[in-house]
Amino acid sequence: MAARSDVAPAESPATSATAVGSAAIVQGRYLSLDAYRGLIMILLVSVGLGLGALKGHPVFGMIAAQVDHVPWEGAVFWDLIQPAFMFMVGVAMPFAFAKRIEQGATFGRNLVHVVGRSLKLIALAQLFGMASRGVINFGLINVLDQIAFTYLFCFLIMQLGFRWQVVMAALILAGHTALYYVFPGPDGPFSQTGNIGQVIDQAVLGKTYGGYYVTINFISSTVTTLFGVWTGMLMQSRRPTMEKIRVLALAAAGGFAGGLALSLFIPMVKRIWTASFTLYSTGWVLLMLIPFVWLIEMKGYRKFAFPLIVVGSNSIFVYVIFQMFRA
Repeated sequence: MAARSDVAPAESPATSATAVGSAAIVQGRYLSLDAYRGLIMILLVSVGLGLGALKGHPVFGMIAAQVDHVPWEGAVFWDLIQPAFMFMVGVAMPFAFAKRIEQGATFGRNLVHVVGRSLKLIALAQLFGMASRGVINFGLINVLDQIAFTYLFCFLIMQLGFRWQVVMAALILAGHTALYYVFPGPDGPFSQTGNIGQVIDQAVLGKTYGGYYVTINFISSTVTTLFGVWTGMLMQSRRPTMEKIRVLALAAAGGFAGGLALSLFIPMVKRIWTASFTLYSTGWVLLMLIPFVWLIEMKGYRKFAFPLIVVGSNSIFVYVIFQMFRA
């Protein structure tokens, strides 16, 4: 997940996109991916940049509203941070496993690696919870818990051909949605309380999380990470950089269109990670990535991004340090 992106180096302003895109992908890094990951990481640990204090302000109140999650349905900027982080985990995966395979790793060795890393992430999440509450209170909604699941499932899905990966993504979202419809809560399929996610958490873990979050979010958020995997595959390819940007833009438009269309039937709720939210948030995540690719890979502007690149190259370490100080 914090793997480095080994591809062709960024272009200088004088280098054409076609020349770089046609070059063999051997060494170097896509620094734009590190920089984007760094920005997301900084936002994730920033606790709203302190802008929450402006709530209710007649002028800046609208800005403050963007750095706090919506109560239930809808999405603001702050609701996009976790999807972006999970998406970037997926982006790193094709690069990381290509390098491991090049070094001789088999499927079995990679699977052991993935399972081991997933278990470590879950253990870290429990330690953070214990540090903040003083007691062990096992839960699986921390971002590290969710990444542990999506990382494993995406690795398995990556073993399929691309078309079957797309089919799996569709089936995952359809299955997640069907689960809520087949077992509706007191106020319908996507009831804020008593939905199937909460029922499962009560039955399996004997608890209901605060904030209406549920463990089975990892089912649909696997698709968020899988979109990242596909983006990583695109960036890893020999296509010209400008063509990659066009594909990202088309995919972003598709995410917006799909998410908004689904929202007519499936409410856009981050707290239970509905299918409409999955697609809509991915649209925004892709749209935010495009300027980084254009500025750093196409125009060669690297110096301004250096602090972001440092953070992005050590994202999990930064998150762990943040959690330790937060506790």
